[in-house]
Amino acid sequence: MSDGDAEPAADADAAESADRGRADRVAVTGTPGTGKSTATTLLEGEYDVIHLNDRIKSDDGLWTERDDDRDTLVADLDAVREDLGDWSGVLDSHLAHRFDVDRVVVLRCHPETIESRLETRGESPETAAENAESEALDVILSEAVAEHGVEDVYEVDATDRDPEAVADAIRAAIEGEREPSAGTVDFIDYI
Repeated sequence: MSDGDAEPAADADAAESADRGRADRVAVTGTPGTGKSTATTLLEGEYDVIHLNDRIKSDDGLWTERDDDRDTLVADLDAVREDLGDWSGVLDSHLAHRFDVDRVVVLRCHPETIESRLETRGESPETAAENAESEALDVILSEAVAEHGVEDVYEVDATDRDPEAVADAIRAAIEGEREPSAGTVDFIDYI
C-alpha cells in the first residue's frame, strides 16, 4: 500500500469523528450555578427540554425526603426514571448524568463565580461554598465520565460565556459537531 492510499482513509476517519450525528438523549449537567437552566431554556424551540429539578419539585412522588440542612429535596432516581419513560431531547439538571443518555454536556464555571451566583440566588454561604468546592474538585465531571465514559462527555467552560454562547456549545454537542472534551477545564487552583 502506498502513502497515497492511506490518506483517504485517514480523512474519512477524521470526518467521521468530527460529525458524530445528532444524539437523541442528551444530559446537560453541572454543579448548581453553572448556568444549565439558563442555557437550556434558549434551546427549547429546537429540542424537547426537560428541566428535571422543576419536575421533581412539582411531584411529591419523585423525591423521598427533604434535606433541611441544605434546603433541598432528595430525588428518588428510580421514580424519576419511571416518570421520564421513553423520553428524548435535553435533560437539564445536576442529576442528569445519572440517567441513560447518549451524550453528557458538563457545564463548568469558576468556583468563585458559582459561589457568588448561588449566594445571589439566596443560597446559604455554606451551601454556596460546598458547591464551589465540588466544582473545583470536578465532582460532576468525574461522575459523568465514570457513568458514561470519556468518549461521550463534553465539557463546556461557561465562566466567561454569555448564555447564547453556552447554548451554542450545547447545540454543537447535541448535533455531533464537536469532539468530546472531558478533562479540559481545571479549577483546582481554587482549593
